[in-house]
Amino acid sequence: MTGIVVCGGSIMDYENIGKYFEKADLIICADGGASHLGKLGILPDILIGDFDSIGERDFNSILDAGAEVVRFPVEKDATDTQLAVQLAIDRGCDEVILLGAIGTRLDHTMANVFLLKILLEAGIKGIIADEHNEIEMINRNIKLTRVKNVKISLVPVGGKVTGVTTEGLYYPLRNATLEFGTTWGVSNEFAEDTATVTIKDGLLLVIKARD
Repeated sequence: MTGIVVCGGSIMDYENIGKYFEKADLIICADGGASHLGKLGILPDILIGDFDSIGERDFNSILDAGAEVVRFPVEKDATDTQLAVQLAIDRGCDEVILLGAIGTRLDHTMANVFLLKILLEAGIKGIIADEHNEIEMINRNIKLTRVKNVKISLVPVGGKVTGVTTEGLYYPLRNATLEFGTTWGVSNEFAEDTATVTIKDGLLLVIKARD
């Protein structure tokens, strides 16, 4: 089951983002993400958060449509996005796509990227997507399909990543070690229609990026 979590960060191209909803089985709106759903003309199944960012009109529209509402106090120990991700896990999603999770607040952006670790540890495929990027976190392997004008970047997080081997990318890696804080794995390219990235130990962000 694919869950979409819509957050309150930046979405500039609604037509591009709209494609992700085509396979959505569950749509969860994290507080201020309601403004994005309003512009897309999409109603969520669940609205979650402390509701300090959502507009009254958006809130009432979602409420009137019969969506489930899960309210938390403003003073809490997790962001609305983390609460939404945990809810998607609890509701049985095996894939979770976060939209509007990247924005002007670097603290929120970084925290949202690191939420991919929670999904990974739960055995769930997690993706953060915007108009220019798709970000996944792996601890074993991933298969990638060539997309025109897309670069592939491999970014270690939380420490070094060992045994990094790639197939189908222009700059190959063979049992390499990527140290946390280095840029060795940034901006690779497809050499074939499909590519694979395999690691032995560590956590690796795999970013499909285009200008």
